[in-house]
Amino acid sequence: MKQKLSIGEILNFLPHRYPFLLVDKILEQEENKIVGVKNVTINEPFFQGHFPGHPVMPGVLILEAMAQTGGVLMFSKEENKGKIPLFAGIDKARFKKPVYPGDQLIIKVEIVRMVKGIGKAKAEVYVDDNLVAYAELLFTAV
Repeated sequence: MKQKLSIGEILNFLPHRYPFLLVDKILEQEENKIVGVKNVTINEPFFQGHFPGHPVMPGVLILEAMAQTGGVLMFSKEENKGKIPLFAGIDKARFKKPVYPGDQLIIKVEIVRMVKGIGKAKAEVYVDDNLVAYAELLFTAV
């Protein structure tokens, strides 16, 4: 298992910056598995316009948090150094429960296949040990 990654280290792997960086830290990382964290706060800019008065994190941003966590894993591999991660596809995405300000997303991503810079991953997101979303993600490196 590799060491944890701080936000400063995550910035070395992903081209995203505020307000589009959706991974706060990496808790653990193995060869083909990673666990990331996204702290959801009321200060997130999307809450101003997404269901004002009843803030819910947009599902598309939960998917993006999954993809960014997978991107850290994919781009920590030597063969992908210096490349830019791109989302190539989403399959079997489901949202089981809403995500609210104050929640902490635990994002688990496992690469199931990687061939010539194209990867397929299974991702799950938990809040308080409850599954809130999952998807199969496709990545590419350019």
